[in-house]
Parts: sequence; C-alpha cells; structure tokens
Amino acid sequence: MPTVAFHTLGCKVNHYETEGIWQKFKAEGYERVDFTHESDIYVINTCTVTNTGDKKSRQVIRRAIRKNPEAVVCVTGCYAQISPGEIIEIPGVDVVVGTQDRDKMIGYIEEHQKTRQPINGVSNIMKNRVFEEMDVPVFSDRTRASLKIQEGCNNFCAFCIIPWSRGLLRSRDPKNVIEQAQQLVEAGYKEIVLTGIHTAGYGEDMKDYDFADLLKDLETKVDGLKRIRISSIEASQISDRVIEVMDQSEKIVRHLHVPLQSGSDTVLERMRRKYSASYYKEKVDRLKKALPGLAVTSDVIVGFPGETEEEFQETYQFIQDIGYSELHVFPYSKRTGTPAARMEDQVEESVKNERVHQLIELSNQQAKEYASLYEGDVVEVIPEEIGEEKSGEQTLIGYSDNYLKVQFTGSTDLIGQIVRVKVLKAGYPLNEGKLVRVLEEVGEKVNA
Repeated sequence: MPTVAFHTLGCKVNHYETEGIWQKFKAEGYERVDFTHESDIYVINTCTVTNTGDKKSRQVIRRAIRKNPEAVVCVTGCYAQISPGEIIEIPGVDVVVGTQDRDKMIGYIEEHQKTRQPINGVSNIMKNRVFEEMDVPVFSDRTRASLKIQEGCNNFCAFCIIPWSRGLLRSRDPKNVIEQAQQLVEAGYKEIVLTGIHTAGYGEDMKDYDFADLLKDLETKVDGLKRIRISSIEASQISDRVIEVMDQSEKIVRHLHVPLQSGSDTVLERMRRKYSASYYKEKVDRLKKALPGLAVTSDVIVGFPGETEEEFQETYQFIQDIGYSELHVFPYSKRTGTPAARMEDQVEESVKNERVHQLIELSNQQAKEYASLYEGDVVEVIPEEIGEEKSGEQTLIGYSDNYLKVQFTGSTDLIGQIVRVKVLKAGYPLNEGKLVRVLEEVGEKVNA
C-alpha cells in the first residue's frame, strides 16, 4: 500500500483542507503515516500570511526531501499559489498545486512518477469564481469539527496578501454545507466550527441567501447538532439579520472572534479596514445584548506603518472599553507584495515590541477578569484532550461554549461529549473545574 504523509502550516482553513486532501488519497487506497516517518509521498500545505510563513514552509519542504530523497514531494497551499516558481526551483520538489485544483493532485503525482519531470499545476486564482468542494466526514486528530463554508476575500486590506493567494470571495452551496454538517454530527461531533478565509462574508456572492440564512438552516435542518461556533466574523458583516438570528438561536455559542486590528480611526483608514472604531463598538455592544455573557476575542496589529504613540494609546483605550476575553497581538511585519510594505514611516522594532508587551499584559488582565465572572458557575464543556494527572487522577481539558479553557478530573470516554463542569477556580489560560454530570449517554463516541 503506498504511503502519504502530511504537514500543515498556518490557519484552520489549511488544516481543514489537509483533511480534505487526505480523504482523496484515502479513496485511492493510500495509507497515512506520520510526517516524521519515511513515506512514498509528502504533501506540504503551506502558509504565506507573513514572510516568515514562506520561510517556515521552505524549511518543512527541505525536511521532507532529506527524510526520503526518493519520495514524491508535493507542495500546496497559499505559498505555493503565490510563488510556484520559487518552490519548483527547490531541488527535490516534484509537484506544486496552489489553493485550487486539489482534485488534480493525485493525477499530477502519478504523472510525475512516470515522467520524473517536475509539474507546476498552479493557475490564476483571480479567475476562479467557484468554491472547490472538499468533504471532510471525520477529522483524524481532533474532537472539534471544522466546516469550511467559503473561500477567498474581496477586502484587500493594506497589510494582507491573502486575496492574492486565495482569490475572491466564493461561497459553498448551502445544500452541501448542511449535508456535510449532518455527516459530521453522525460521526459523533457535537460542535461544528464554521470556517473560511472571510467566514461571515458567506453569501455575498449569492442572490437571496446570506450568512444569516445559513446560520438559521444549520440550526433547524441538522439533526443532533448541539453547538455552532463561528471561527471569525468581521464587524462589517454583523448585519441586523445576523444579530437577530444569534439572538434567537439555541445553538450558536457565546463566543465570537471579531478582528479589530486597531482601535484608532486613522490607522484603520491606512490599513484599508472597512469600519471605524465607533462602528465596531456599536456592533459588539449589540452582540453582547443578543448573546448575554458573550466572550469576544480579537486580533490586533501593533506598529502598523506610521502608528504614533497617540494612535497606539487610542487602541489601548479602545481595548479597555470593549473588555475582551482574549486578544491575539501581532507586531506588524512587512509582507512583500502588499501596499503596507512600501509605506513610509515603518515603526522601529523596539517600539513595536514594547507596544506588543503592553497589549499582551492588558489582554491577560482582561482574560482573567472575564474568567472570574464564571467562578462558581456551571458551564458546558466538550473535553478535547487529556491533561496532566492530578493527585494520581486522570484530567481532561476542553472548552466551554464561551471559550473558557477548563481542566477537570474525568475519564477519557468523555472526550468529545458535552459535560457539565463547575468552575472552582478561574484563571488564565486555564480554569480549574469539577465534573458535575454527563449530559449525554457515553455511547456516542467520536469515531475518529
């Protein structure tokens, strides 16, 4: 039986797509082995969001070539889409496929095995207007299931290369989304995470059907689904209808990731973001009304070209006003090929690092404050992994619906189930809890 090994860099979408590609190999009779093992074929799913993403991707490619010089090395993903020429020149790379046409990958590999000629299968992504279907009925490595509902982005923010690597926005057929959601529930998953490049932009390319409609359909048409989590939603996508659907929903969890990037209007304008700070705050306030106890997480970029001390203070103040449950803080890094990389007034590294440090401290403080609101409360948790033993007892770690990471004593057959846990001691990044009772019969296992 021929073997295939995968290595995925980057975001949730890449992880989803690696699973989708694996399904195609599985159907052709391949056996999956660990990337550290010798394999007949290595598939590297690359990231290009930063220059460092490119560099890491190249390191992994070389690692595969060293592991088995006879193997077919196939490179896919965002870096492959943007720089296929650069990748095909790496000695030992045999096949390059970008962020589309993944169904041709096995054909290219087989062709290469006959001809021994390198194959560049990357085509112009900007011409693509159709969502590429890739079903993932079960995930090999986790208890939470992602469901990719859209691809691409039309925003062209000044710092971001992604529209060039992923193309313009295209939505998945709602019928296929519902079908795959049902498949995932039948495989034992209780929670589905909706994911994409610009997830809540779903439906912007459709007539008479949008993200709010999809949320409603997932809620009403998928039997047995317990939780719907949205991986990310832009402030500009939080329409009145989306708020209304969330308000009425029994299944959408109390956690939303709403990227901010900056709390200063002048910086947001330079970034080409499509909202002002006050618009963003108004949307978040309305979401908090619709979903009481909502945990809001976010991304912030500090040290964007030209960011003054005043502008940074505006962001700091704004974050204090919102009260996040966690922040992902990034120092701005130049991405070759984006407008921001060519801007004057690049901020010095030392200044960026100092600002990152200040925001991480603020984030830690806000995360602890948010968690402390739940001390003594009972929350519903889906255990995902085994924690360290505590006084000789097995512990499990999982997330509550409002994204508190909770550790508690429990047996491994609870992994993937919904359980009730009392938060005994709030903390960050981990809360200590105690199992109250199991919500479901422990018969429905995730058959991963």
